[in-house]
Amino acid sequence: MNFNELTPEEAYVIEQKGTEKPFSGKYNDFYEKGVYKCKKCDSTLYKSENKFSSGCGWPSFDDEIDGAIKKVTDKDGRRVEIICSNCNAHLGHVFENEGFTDKNIRHCVNSVSLTFKSIENCCEKHGFAYFAAGCFWGVEHHFKNLKGVHSAVSGYMGGHTENPDYQAVCTGRTGHLEVVRVEYDECQVSFRELAKLFFEIHNFSQVDGQGPDIGNQYLSAIFYLCDLQKTAALELVDELEDMNYKVATSLHEASTFYEAEEYHQDYYKRTGKTPYCHTYRKIFK
Repeated sequence: MNFNELTPEEAYVIEQKGTEKPFSGKYNDFYEKGVYKCKKCDSTLYKSENKFSSGCGWPSFDDEIDGAIKKVTDKDGRRVEIICSNCNAHLGHVFENEGFTDKNIRHCVNSVSLTFKSIENCCEKHGFAYFAAGCFWGVEHHFKNLKGVHSAVSGYMGGHTENPDYQAVCTGRTGHLEVVRVEYDECQVSFRELAKLFFEIHNFSQVDGQGPDIGNQYLSAIFYLCDLQKTAALELVDELEDMNYKVATSLHEASTFYEAEEYHQDYYKRTGKTPYCHTYRKIFK
């Protein structure tokens, strides 16, 4: 995995677990709308809506992006250190029961451990994710209704022939799966949140298809674009297995995506029907 080059000051805080001087950081008194990312690996850590003024001299947050932060016992044995889940970069410490906000928690973070991406820049360049969970009609339907999703498009991925059509894919000989390409605004929703929805709308334990749709094109799979997406997906699989679920979902590096025929797009919206094998059930906390 490639990491950003750090200055000596950044390395002191991020890698040697140092602390910047209070009231000296660029994000201490900073309240633009956007997201805060890890300086070392660019993982999205916090949303601006969760930042507040605590008067402590360092940026304060009362919530994190789901799955972005790990909490470990500090070397002093008393405090709780917070680190980036992806690269283990030192961020700061977390404190509870101080009464600053209704959530009653304060992530005290070093500015030098962060970079900021404004809401305007977030919306200029969306992220993409690719999910296969059986018939793409139902998958597309559920993702389109999620806040932060710009578009969900049905198509084909993972095969070995170029420009496949629906009839060819259904033979099972092209190797393609029915896949939905999700374009999303990282300021509003994370890949981990998308992947959680993916697992919660289909039977990820089924090994031969999805519901009554049997065949290789209906298998459960996540096609990842980078190590961050792969890591997030693997962590969710581990969580499911810890809950005693059997997970048949496979992970693959994303390949060429072929958009499906027009009559497959927005199927349930156009027909007024409802998904027959995709229903939402909450699994994750």
